[in-house]
Amino acid sequence: MGKVLEKEAFGLAANDNSGILSPFRFSRRETGEKDVRFQVLFCGICHSDLHMVKNEWGMSKYPLVPGHEIVGVVTEFGAKVTKFKTGDKVGVGCLVGSCGSCDRCTEGMENYCPKLIQTYGFKYYDDTITCGGYSDHMVCDEGFVIRIPDNLPMDAAAPLLCAGITVYSPMKYHGLDKPGMHIGVVGLGGLGHVGVKFAKAMGCKVTVISTSEGKRDEAINRLGADTFLVSRDPKQIKDAMGTMDGIIDTVSATHPLLPLLGLLKHKGILVMVGAPVKPLELPVLPLIFERKMVVGSMIGGIKETQEMMDMAAEHNITADIELISADYVNTAMERLEKADVRYRFVIDVANTLKPTPNL
Repeated sequence: MGKVLEKEAFGLAANDNSGILSPFRFSRRETGEKDVRFQVLFCGICHSDLHMVKNEWGMSKYPLVPGHEIVGVVTEFGAKVTKFKTGDKVGVGCLVGSCGSCDRCTEGMENYCPKLIQTYGFKYYDDTITCGGYSDHMVCDEGFVIRIPDNLPMDAAAPLLCAGITVYSPMKYHGLDKPGMHIGVVGLGGLGHVGVKFAKAMGCKVTVISTSEGKRDEAINRLGADTFLVSRDPKQIKDAMGTMDGIIDTVSATHPLLPLLGLLKHKGILVMVGAPVKPLELPVLPLIFERKMVVGSMIGGIKETQEMMDMAAEHNITADIELISADYVNTAMERLEKADVRYRFVIDVANTLKPTPNL
């Protein structure tokens, strides 16, 4: 299929840091020879969307069309596309470009490329600013497109493109995916609930660590965690000290790290995947005396993301979602800021995002 004319797109954009999104018309680039164009069916709302809309990380460019948990159906493809055809179910996560030649790219870690291009708010090769999935269609290089297995529901699979790979990647990379290992998951939110599901599918013992006793039943009886700890209860923390091989910390609010370090075994690993706006205090002595490690992790490469999606299909892992209409997005952002969602908002883009007349 040859190139097509540049196409008008319609979506929701933030025009300033007020946190409000409004209807927005813009243009998507023409379908290049290696591009896939697809109709967006659903798009998840990630907590980082909220950070970016409000410019809390100081890197936002307005107007900003958020969304990097995007799924849909292929409508067009370029002449040199080999992996996808019209009608295929596909997704795009947090990445739409990288240099392709640095050591990180050649090792399949495009997510750490110094020339990484994120799905929205970043300058693309043609000097335009990338626009995300709060929009009616997407165009993406096929090298950054993920195939969605047929047995996964599209709406509940969308958050896996960010939340899923964010917890899956560090477990695989740091060897925390071995049956019988004891893994802690801090925070039972959009990332944490998916982390519990993947860790259980890997055969691990899973402990959910939360500030709220009210989540115990949810963690154990519905999500399948083995045990539950209230992080503010000194006795519970003391009784579990030195029992965990690794901890995945998904919390984006300011919180103490010392109790978590105490839960780790000798040589245990605390993986930070939440992104607090304010710096956290890091106690050094537990790291020195017990050779414990605190590391960070950010999503995953494209090959690894496909592996994650395939494992999700094999084990029927999906996100727990609240499906919303496009006109509810601003309310959803307000609720997300209060952690009032179980556990991921997903926008029903295809059925509810309609062009506004005379915009």
